[in-house]
Amino acid sequence: MTIGEPCRVMIVDDETLIRQGIKHYFNWEEEGFLIVGEAANGQEALEIIEEIQPHILITDIVMPIMDGEELTKIVKGKYPHIEIVVLSSFGEFEYVRSSFQNGVVDYILKPKLNAENLLAVLRMAAKRIPHLQLSKKSAGVALSVDQLLDKLIAGFEIDEHIEAIKMHFPREAYLLVGITICQKSSKEKGVKDLAQSIFSEKLNHIYYPIRSEKKTDVFLLNIDKANYSRIVASLEGDSDKQPEYRFLVTEMFDQITEVGKVYKESLLQLMDYHFYFPEKKLVLQTEILPASKPSVHFNLELLTEELKRERFASAFQYVREHGKHLSTCFTVDVQEFKSSFNNIIFTITILLRNIGYDVKQLEIDKYSHMALIEEASHAREVLRLLDLFLDKALNCVEGQQLNNPDRNMKELLDYISEHYMEPITLTSVAKHFHFNPSYLSSYFTSHNKEGFNEYVNKLRIEAATQKLRISSASISEISAQVGYADHSYFCKVFKKMTGYSPSQYRRKQLK
Repeated sequence: MTIGEPCRVMIVDDETLIRQGIKHYFNWEEEGFLIVGEAANGQEALEIIEEIQPHILITDIVMPIMDGEELTKIVKGKYPHIEIVVLSSFGEFEYVRSSFQNGVVDYILKPKLNAENLLAVLRMAAKRIPHLQLSKKSAGVALSVDQLLDKLIAGFEIDEHIEAIKMHFPREAYLLVGITICQKSSKEKGVKDLAQSIFSEKLNHIYYPIRSEKKTDVFLLNIDKANYSRIVASLEGDSDKQPEYRFLVTEMFDQITEVGKVYKESLLQLMDYHFYFPEKKLVLQTEILPASKPSVHFNLELLTEELKRERFASAFQYVREHGKHLSTCFTVDVQEFKSSFNNIIFTITILLRNIGYDVKQLEIDKYSHMALIEEASHAREVLRLLDLFLDKALNCVEGQQLNNPDRNMKELLDYISEHYMEPITLTSVAKHFHFNPSYLSSYFTSHNKEGFNEYVNKLRIEAATQKLRISSASISEISAQVGYADHSYFCKVFKKMTGYSPSQYRRKQLK
């Protein structure tokens, strides 16, 4: 390594906000450092380390797929010259200690992560790199077009480099094009080959890849304004010939310094739109109509009540209908959309456990469903994953219901307790639960100490005795209120169960 070359740094953290925050802590080039890459987990990092050749790796400890501890072991074994700085929380001491054994240079507690601490640790790491001498002069090193575009996308101003970058873009206008390939295998190679074929060979336009946080590959095109329609027509033709590709096209803009704004305000909107309408092969910014953000309320109280009453079919049907409705609201932020479904899955698992169901396997499965939802590339895939989880949840509770007559009996008794003041009969209850009346009669008697009619009469007479004690209503009125259409029959049943007629009972209570 030669003196004056900036120290190349890579950031690995599953939290986008952490990565963005680190990138904006200070002017890296002025301090002699250059961010050359980032990744959301150890596996992603390993896929690009060979290509970008960082000098220093800043990595989180706890990450999905491959954590920082495993990443450190592999990097130090394969690339011993790379210095590693670990980010950790207070409760991760054992991981940090293991990382030190693997040769990390230092660690920083996330709650104490700031520009001063980070810069001090980076300088210490840089001193361990042979032949590297940091100085402010490193800031004078000419940056590549890719590096300048990265800075513009991140929101930095590049006033001192503006003339240099304009030399690479001699034409009058710009636009951004996003390309997604439906088949994930060989994604990178396929998209790069396609971009070369369309933008360079066919259209003879200048294009540069833009580093994107999303799965969509992004390219900056420098064009003549008169050729915009030709570009759209060409992409439309390619989308018909190669249906596995999807194209997202922004409107034109005049200044290269606008690229960050267009990326954040236009292309990301196109990506969200495509998430809801994956069948559209070509999405133009000019086609998206402005729409206000809808108010989509999820009725948690309804779901909770339905699950408590063990009305699982209706509860899960409500969740499905809510999901279908939400999937039509393309102005809802994609991450918000996914989070709402993961929250529903988490809530259902907790509610079923609180009701008394054994949901150990469901609690394990929910994490894989939630992870797949986070990775889903379109709304229909999220709905499919939700359906799969709800089917598992329904199988879980129905399997336990079949093996738990007490739970079935509880549902019957709860229903009768809600409706005993109505003209309820064995036949009407059997119809509600889709039972044969004679089967319900024998089932009820074998699982309850009273038969059906005896149990209904008990509830009604208990209610009548309370009303006789506290209400001034007539006995005939009370008879009707507790579900008896025949006043004389009420008096007969009341005396049989209490030993008193209703009037005698009331006088006795008044003494």
